[in-house]
Amino acid sequence: MGLWSAISIGIGGMIGAGIFSILGVAARISGNALYISFLLAGIVALLSTYSYSKLGAKYPSAGGPVEFLIKGFGNGILSGGFNILLWIGYVFVLSLYAKAFAGYAVSFLREDSSGAWMNIFATAVILVFTAVNFVGAKAVGRSEFLIVLVKVGILLLFSMIGFFFIKPSFLSFSQWPHISNVFYGTGLVFVAYEGFGLITNTAEDMKNPQKTLPKALYISVISVIIIYLAVSLTVLGNLPINAIVKAEDYALAEAARPFLGLIGFKIIAVAALFSTASAVNATLYGGANVSYMMAREGELPRFFERKIWGKGFEGLFITAGLVIILVNTFNLEGLAMLGSASFLCVYAAVNISHLRLLKETGAKAFLIWASIIGCFCSLIALIFYELQNSPITLIVFGSVFILSFGVEGCFRKYSKRLLKTRT
Repeated sequence: MGLWSAISIGIGGMIGAGIFSILGVAARISGNALYISFLLAGIVALLSTYSYSKLGAKYPSAGGPVEFLIKGFGNGILSGGFNILLWIGYVFVLSLYAKAFAGYAVSFLREDSSGAWMNIFATAVILVFTAVNFVGAKAVGRSEFLIVLVKVGILLLFSMIGFFFIKPSFLSFSQWPHISNVFYGTGLVFVAYEGFGLITNTAEDMKNPQKTLPKALYISVISVIIIYLAVSLTVLGNLPINAIVKAEDYALAEAARPFLGLIGFKIIAVAALFSTASAVNATLYGGANVSYMMAREGELPRFFERKIWGKGFEGLFITAGLVIILVNTFNLEGLAMLGSASFLCVYAAVNISHLRLLKETGAKAFLIWASIIGCFCSLIALIFYELQNSPITLIVFGSVFILSFGVEGCFRKYSKRLLKTRT
């Protein structure tokens, strides 16, 4: 896997849920200051990118953050619990991406089409990209590169054309919400950037990861920040907030109507299909590798370590199976916040573990501390917002968090297995 394939994995993992499926929800919180929330969340992600680039160059592994946690925290429940939380986070966002894909796919059907089509399309996209990932890393990189080229091109074209139709009054500072809402939105939209960590999962498939990995990380994150800013400004400048919120499930496509009409709506809907599909593709690749590393390093029962057709694809099939169950069983509207909270916890933990590895990685401590503070501030803002608006979401997240460490503790007690690291 080369530089551009790795960049494609990162961009594909990021541009999916953020712009296409949670833009309406985020706009309801941050109002016409939404682009500031995207910028702040991007800065938090960029700080963690520094840490990940240093760790990934030093410890290239298919496990990515799984390996980093074990290196920093060692053989203990702490690293094991965060590994499980990371995997659950992947399952959350994969389910969200699949639902978002289904929502845009259904928009091409008749308005009276059965709601069952949502589950059919969501299941189908998971099955298709499970097959793509089964072919191997090279197929993932090639398919992702083509998909990313198409969707990024459409998004940039949308932003460039829409820029000339922006109504300045829609972006007026006088209409900004309270500053606290901007920070609440920051915590929510962080899920739009979580995919950059997937690049570290490709390290074992890279040629010269010490040079390729950092470049891929920085280029993908900075590119996505620019794309998010351009697209969010175009949407906010062409639709009033109440219209964005009303078209919550397809806000980006709706924003194309004022200057491109129905054709524009359909074009952006197609871009949404490409985007969410590539997010599924990239996240399945990374999530499956995380699952496999958990098994190989002693995190899942030995049954899951069996080789399927001589290759380590059990993580891929387990992850895909769980996602299919979720998309056919649960309402996933709140999973954007659950996914964001999960990854903020994991990224903060990776950065904390990095503090114990500074001599090996040569990283600057103040940048690692800045990343930790950024993650915790975003998480606190998200928790405070949910406490006021949806306490049940906090209960679910708290349960998942406790379950992650509870499962790890119980499994250790009865299996007597130990975590292992590369030598």
